[in-house]
Amino acid sequence: MERIRHNARAFVQTFKNHNIPAQVAYASKAFSSIAMLEVANQEGLSLDVVSEGELHTALKAGFPAEKIHMHGNNKSFTELEMAVDNNIGCIVVDNFYEIALLTDVLEDKQKSVDVLLRVTPGIEAHTHDYILTGQEDSKFGFDLSSGQAEKAFELLQANDHVKIKGLHCHIGSQIFETSGFTLATQKLFETMKEWRERFSFNAEVLNLGGGFGIQYTDDDDPLDLDQYALALIDEVKLQSAKLNYPMPEIWIEPGRAIVGDAGVTLYTMGSIKEIPGVRTYASVDGGMTDNIRPALYQAKYNAVLANKMHEPAEKEYAIAGKCCESGDMLLWDVKLPAVEPHDLMAVFSTGAYGYSMANNYNRFGKAAVVFVENGKHQLVVRRENFEEITRLDLSYTNQEELNYETSND
Repeated sequence: MERIRHNARAFVQTFKNHNIPAQVAYASKAFSSIAMLEVANQEGLSLDVVSEGELHTALKAGFPAEKIHMHGNNKSFTELEMAVDNNIGCIVVDNFYEIALLTDVLEDKQKSVDVLLRVTPGIEAHTHDYILTGQEDSKFGFDLSSGQAEKAFELLQANDHVKIKGLHCHIGSQIFETSGFTLATQKLFETMKEWRERFSFNAEVLNLGGGFGIQYTDDDDPLDLDQYALALIDEVKLQSAKLNYPMPEIWIEPGRAIVGDAGVTLYTMGSIKEIPGVRTYASVDGGMTDNIRPALYQAKYNAVLANKMHEPAEKEYAIAGKCCESGDMLLWDVKLPAVEPHDLMAVFSTGAYGYSMANNYNRFGKAAVVFVENGKHQLVVRRENFEEITRLDLSYTNQEELNYETSND
């Protein structure tokens, strides 16, 4: 937990030190649980949610509704209704269908809401294709170059129940440099300047998203977290002065950068299979059910044998999960001490998108989550048991067969 708090404060304190009005919204998709959101609230963070489930978790954790922002590229009527009913702080509007739904919700309830308009600035960050979100060809947001964003702005501005607070963009994830954020900021200021001249609109908020990278392996070289915040502060200040534009409040949405490097997953080693002249496989009691990232987009990690930390790592292993899939491989060609059954393997930087993307494939139960702080540990998510895996299952009786058997008795 010390690491999570340290990461959160690196962002929050940087804005405070420079007297910049800001909101640092934890992107709860990275890892959401009641305990985690309680800690986020303790650290003065706002919160980014993308579903009813994430919003429900936030409210159950006692997170202040006015500091919750709702995202999503396909918000349902029910989700928007839930957000409005609970008076959350902001809805990030993503498409025209959503504008129509939100209009109906607000008209029905005779309530108003603050919104940000999510736009795609046409910036492609240096990251994996699956986690690019700021380019024009994206499922997220309104495209700036085609005029979609301006049309959406006019629709929202004409709605008496909506207050447009500003613009939002997110250019990708696991980004190790600041040039993409700088270009996106410039692009958004160009739009804000144009809309001020055409519509007398001054954006109070500029949300530049998240995507700040962390270290997974020795090949990763991320910036210190405060450097990302400083780069955004400097560029927003520069553009505000250059265009004589009132300095907007800066919002960001780190998720992985707050929890990613704080997480360690512990596995128990099982079977070992050596293929002479090819490779040696060592299997663990988990896999793509607790960490789907390697199978989904070839994510890489560092690992050690926790019970053999002082022994030399001299042999290469391919670490296999126990799911019935050839693609269930956690690591390739990792050097470890001689692996034996019952050894404990620790995989680092699994705090983000591990538990949050966990699943029950092969009917495996989800793992437990333990927080460690100041030398003490606490279970915050317990291990899923067999009864919980089948709790939604219902018995089925084929009435046609039943009737046939009955008629022949």
